[in-house]
Amino acid sequence: MSTLERARCGLKAHPLALDAAIAAGVLICMTAGSFVTPQGANGVTWGLRTPALPSLLLMLLAATALVFRRRAPKTVLAVTGTLSVIEFVTGDPRAPVGMTAVVALYTVASTTDRSTTWRVGLLTMTVLTAAAMLGGPLPWYAQENLGVLAWTGIGATAGDAVRSRRAVVRAMRERAERAERTREEEARRRVAEERLRIARDLHDVVAHHIALVNVQAGVAAHVMDKRPDQAKEALAHVREASRSALNELRATVGLLRQSGDPEAPTEPAPGLDRLEDLADTFRNAGLPVEVARADQGTELPAAVDLAAYRVVQEALTNVRKHAGPAARAEVSVVRVGTDIEVTVLDDGAETDGAGEPGDAGGGHGLLGMRERVTAVGGTLTTGPRYGGGFRVHAILPVTTRTTAPGEPA
Repeated sequence: MSTLERARCGLKAHPLALDAAIAAGVLICMTAGSFVTPQGANGVTWGLRTPALPSLLLMLLAATALVFRRRAPKTVLAVTGTLSVIEFVTGDPRAPVGMTAVVALYTVASTTDRSTTWRVGLLTMTVLTAAAMLGGPLPWYAQENLGVLAWTGIGATAGDAVRSRRAVVRAMRERAERAERTREEEARRRVAEERLRIARDLHDVVAHHIALVNVQAGVAAHVMDKRPDQAKEALAHVREASRSALNELRATVGLLRQSGDPEAPTEPAPGLDRLEDLADTFRNAGLPVEVARADQGTELPAAVDLAAYRVVQEALTNVRKHAGPAARAEVSVVRVGTDIEVTVLDDGAETDGAGEPGDAGGGHGLLGMRERVTAVGGTLTTGPRYGGGFRVHAILPVTTRTTAPGEPA
């Protein structure tokens, strides 16, 4: 930091000292101006004169008032204006006391609003110019009297310009700070949404595949001695389910890698095109699943397609876990207007069907399904069926909220 910058920072930190320095500078200029006088009939020549003692006293009082111009700008303007009027009326020749009024008017204009600047500026210009033209020893049309009008107008205009510039700079700074806060809030919101999405994916993957592994492992343990062929088949399903779980976990966790990490898996997210494969995994686990589709080959956005797949996956997982060994499930996918409806029904009678288990701690299946469906602009309804069983019904839009109007899904 240079010496000039350090001095400027020190003066900004001590505004009273800065005002005192400005007042001293104004006093020096007024005193120097009071010792010279323009003369000459055919041109301007400069001569020396001795100012009167009252004029020196008025200059000293006016300069002293400028020290407090930031604390009470209007009061300082009234004091310096009054002293200037006294000098205009009584001074012969005049001392430049009006310089202090110009500085005070600049201060008022730079610290107030525009309407106040107009009112105070016009009043100051009128009073000082009238006093100089009508009450002084010079003729009213003298150049010195017109100079009073010009300098007061310049002081008011300069102060208003400085106030406007400060307002613009302050507004730009506030907009920058607000934009920075908005970016930070948006970043936090996106991080929270991504964490929630990853948590849903992990829950869906783990709950589905671990449930299948648990069932098939139980079957293998039950028939290991008496029917080894069936036990081998169950263990093969366990191996397949565990491999699928690892692949999906790898794809999900791969999203957390940084740019310099090894390349993340590029396998597309599952959708309704894999609905039959999903149903086969549950059939292999001993859950009869019937699939009916009437969506006429509708192509869904990736987010909607994944949400529909996860709803079916979570609902069937809950059926297998909670609806009892004799339960059956039905899955239907129907296109209705601009929406696609996904329904999963079961006829279980032991517990609450596709709902969450009633043991301590509960689960997050229904909550995750509802969050997924809501995130793409759809609705989810769940509840027990009349006569037993449970029903999960999701209505998903064929086009997401980010799709432009008229654009194909």
